[in-house]
Amino acid sequence: MALQRRPACAILMAMRYPTVYEVIVIGAGHAGCEAAHAAARMGCRTLLLTMQLDTIAQMSCNPAIGGLGKSNLVREVDALGGLMGFVTDYTGIQFRMLNTSKGPAVQALRAQTDRHAYSRMMKRCLETTPLLDLKQGMATALLTDAQGVTGVVCAGDVAFTARSVVVTTGTFLHGMLHIGELMLPGGRGGEPPAIGLSDSLRTLGLQLGRLKTGTPPRLDARTIDVTRMRAQAGDPDPAAFSFQHRTPPALAQMPQVPCHITHTSTQTKEIIERNLSRAPLYTGQIHGVGPRYCPSIEDKIKRFADKDTHLVFIEPEGCATNEVYPNGISTSLPLDVQIELVRSIVGLEQAEIIKPGYAIEYDYCDPADLRATLESKIVPRLFLAGQINGTSGYEEAAAQGILAGINAAATVRAREPLTLDRSQAYLGVMIDDLITRGVTEPYRMFTSRAEYRLILRQDNADARLTGIGRHYGLIDDARYAAFTRKRAAIEAELTELHTRRKDGQPLTKLLAAPQTTRADYSNLRGEAAPAVLEDPAVLDAVLIECKYAGYIERQRAVIEKFARLEKKRIPATFDYSAVPGMRIEAHQKFTRVQPQSLGQASRIEGVTPADMTLLAAFLARGARAAKLVESELTNQRETAT
Repeated sequence: MALQRRPACAILMAMRYPTVYEVIVIGAGHAGCEAAHAAARMGCRTLLLTMQLDTIAQMSCNPAIGGLGKSNLVREVDALGGLMGFVTDYTGIQFRMLNTSKGPAVQALRAQTDRHAYSRMMKRCLETTPLLDLKQGMATALLTDAQGVTGVVCAGDVAFTARSVVVTTGTFLHGMLHIGELMLPGGRGGEPPAIGLSDSLRTLGLQLGRLKTGTPPRLDARTIDVTRMRAQAGDPDPAAFSFQHRTPPALAQMPQVPCHITHTSTQTKEIIERNLSRAPLYTGQIHGVGPRYCPSIEDKIKRFADKDTHLVFIEPEGCATNEVYPNGISTSLPLDVQIELVRSIVGLEQAEIIKPGYAIEYDYCDPADLRATLESKIVPRLFLAGQINGTSGYEEAAAQGILAGINAAATVRAREPLTLDRSQAYLGVMIDDLITRGVTEPYRMFTSRAEYRLILRQDNADARLTGIGRHYGLIDDARYAAFTRKRAAIEAELTELHTRRKDGQPLTKLLAAPQTTRADYSNLRGEAAPAVLEDPAVLDAVLIECKYAGYIERQRAVIEKFARLEKKRIPATFDYSAVPGMRIEAHQKFTRVQPQSLGQASRIEGVTPADMTLLAAFLARGARAAKLVESELTNQRETAT
């Protein structure tokens, strides 16, 4: 479609800011920070535009980074040269590895952070990044011409020009807060919503929808009785998120802070059931769809009516604050009900609410309108990342942000774009899910979404992606040298173990037992190579390769089959109506998504094997072959009936 500027005098007459930028990033949440940092590191003069410079990288929800599926994304962002893992290591107050009793494919690092320290350090990292400017202002519209986006207009009739724009507005687009019957315009508690930008995006042809998320009330730690709860300590030998650190630097000068676990009561359940008629979620006040995997406490009570109690995790928000985050009781019930339900929870009988919980509705853009680079199919040089694409979570946002930032800069520099497929990264899985299937609820990353999760472990993200980060200029010489030394040490030790034998068997086979430990390695190996002894990450990588070699090889064989489908490209201008016998629904879905390959086409929801057979035949041999296939399929259906 032809692009048009929004016909408003304020835009046409806006004062042009004298600095000409190459990349502008709108929004300084977790997606925006990574996008702006990546674009600037790639040599582009970049502007990070935010409504509040004091809330950069704010943790609006829980004060934690990582967890199941999410830690893989954090490690991938770090491997590409991003900031999230690095900043977490310096501001974390507790680090725990989850699922340690299971295999490495589903293990996950999670860190409680000091949310204020995290925001301050992220801001400082951005302020000291060359070519990156930070400015405060509210983006109200995009400027475009026939070639695509050309800049951003802010409130106050100020315009910034750019050659590409990344929109990372989080929950701010027409944000509306709900606390009982109270409805307040806002992007999150205490901050105004973004007004105008939604209309600009809609005018340009993007499809917008409405989603919902929420938070629990924040509590005063001094009014909580943790002696009635179960303490949850950090790991005695904690791992770090960034491949630049062996242990988290934050813990060098301070002990880890414990969290605590409690639970709701039958009284909690009765209070909520009695007040469901006052819950915006059930009165019709809220129209947006919320996250299925992170429901509010009232939704839990209604959906799991047979369950009398639910776990609540008491998480401190930092070392210099009394604010506590009660993870598990997100709610939009009226404040008087929130007070009553909180005090019905074990150990919270005297708890004081500092900030009420709330639900928030916001606009998002249909991610099916995006390419695998996160560039809009409708507006060239416009990229979207984070919750505006229908995702939830800091980690999902940061991962999209670094990809969008790299590609926005690559567009400016006329470099090849970066795309990652499902066999390369969790980031590739997430992007493929979003652009192929769209969203009907906030998208959250899980290990179960990754069919190649044994290959896409959190521990080997550097082996998979550091070379890519280096190619785009995000990994410096010193870091790349350290990576190559680690890679060489792993390869050399695996070769040595395969060569050495005991009782006629290579040591690699003897170390393949599921319960093999570092001590078993030392006993079998004897005097190990210095690199293995010095770096536990090298030893762990060697043990994983030994234990799971057979499984990894089988998964690599599956990936090769996947790659063959992905290599069968579909032209961008392909006319699906030309395929004889194709169902109208399949034609509409293919045209909507515009899959880039047969592999992506096969993953579109509602597409059948018969649709794929017809499409593959047409692409391979033309209309005549497709007609023969359609005739055979018709005969098969008639025979079956």
